[in-house]
Amino acid sequence: MKIAISGKGGVGKTTLAGTLARLMAAEGRKVLAIDADPDANLASAIGFTTAEVAAVTPLAEMTAEIEARTGAKKGTFGGIFKLNPKVDDIPDKFSLRKDSIRLLILGTIPEGGGGCYCPESVLLKYLLRHIFLQRDESIILDMEAGLEHLGRGSTRGIDAFIVVVEPGTRSLQTARQIRKLAGDLGVERVFVVGNKAHTAEDRDFIRENLAEFTVLGCLDYDPAIVAADRRDQAPYDVNQPLVTAVRGIYERLQTELGTDTV
Repeated sequence: MKIAISGKGGVGKTTLAGTLARLMAAEGRKVLAIDADPDANLASAIGFTTAEVAAVTPLAEMTAEIEARTGAKKGTFGGIFKLNPKVDDIPDKFSLRKDSIRLLILGTIPEGGGGCYCPESVLLKYLLRHIFLQRDESIILDMEAGLEHLGRGSTRGIDAFIVVVEPGTRSLQTARQIRKLAGDLGVERVFVVGNKAHTAEDRDFIRENLAEFTVLGCLDYDPAIVAADRRDQAPYDVNQPLVTAVRGIYERLQTELGTDTV
């Protein structure tokens, strides 16, 4: 299963992404988790230590590597450079590993969205296209509300696009904007997961106001998740209610996609 997860900042998408990655790995699957959010918190949500992450340079900041692969200096726009750089070795060469999970940290690309024609953007988009279309493993892509990292070529390999929302009007508006952007890229299977629900009313608010989406489930607000983050602990390791809830979301997604659990 190859999943992209998005949502506005602070809604909890990284918690969902990290827990999904651990659940897939617990099933015996090989998992490639990709952190495409500038905040880059997926590592801790999976269970990597601060020291392990500190030793990693995000791909978008690897000046020499980008220049060698694209033939152009990092930070330049336009000009002549390779449009099909070698990327097939990047996930194995530059990822962190924890059991059967690999984590690849992409970093921030320059502003400009789909119109950004620079070496970093080309390399990352071509890399994601290769990963979604060619890699034989489960993929979890954690990204911000903007879809700058994605191109139409890469989205053909995405099984599901999940938008994480909280019970608030701005978050719901972001979900609709993300759905439109995803649709522009050819993604049809867009689902919603609610988060930070304090009451049944919060869960009903999300479902009733996003009736045009399939809502896979809702996660309750839990201060224990914040506490785990302060202790640099992955929610999967210390919060069984969250793991149970995410497992239910994962099973619902498999049912929606017609995917077996084995």
